[in-house]
Amino acid sequence: MSEAWSEGAHAAFKAHGVRQVGYVPDGGLKTLIRLCEADNDIRTVPATTEEEAVALCAGAWLGGQKAAVLMQSSGVGNTINMLASLIVTCRFPIFAIVTMRGDFGETNPWQMPMGQNVAPILENLGVRVFKVTNDEDAVETINAGLAMAFSADEPVAVLIGQRLIGAKAFTSEIAEESEDV
Repeated sequence: MSEAWSEGAHAAFKAHGVRQVGYVPDGGLKTLIRLCEADNDIRTVPATTEEEAVALCAGAWLGGQKAAVLMQSSGVGNTINMLASLIVTCRFPIFAIVTMRGDFGETNPWQMPMGQNVAPILENLGVRVFKVTNDEDAVETINAGLAMAFSADEPVAVLIGQRLIGAKAFTSEIAEESEDV
């Protein structure tokens, strides 16, 4: 699992003037979140749901700042109404980094349906989607996506694949333990 893309994403946020980052915690985003939290020029806002992070981006834009959303693919479903009604209709720029589950090497069957449908769902809503699987492409794509979002008032999502962030192990023992809780 490489974390160089996270350092490149943070540098891209700085270069493009991102001042706020809304996120729902996720292991694949841990390094990027920590870099943003440690940066005095970027305000990080943990959200209880992904649509709150999307609304943060709209509010930041109305207030004259650029913001980004960080979320896992399983949370994309929570954003559908907010993206379709507020972001697309009002032409707010939004930039999202989405770490993928249900992708390369996934062993958790609960992650498969959303993982297969993230890109088509976002594309059907009018979001420009770019998939990446390695550090070099990730940094280049994040820079390009930020430029597109904030220069053309476009919704843009960069999907970070499991080849880059690694797949989490899922076994029946883990499932049985979680059923006991």
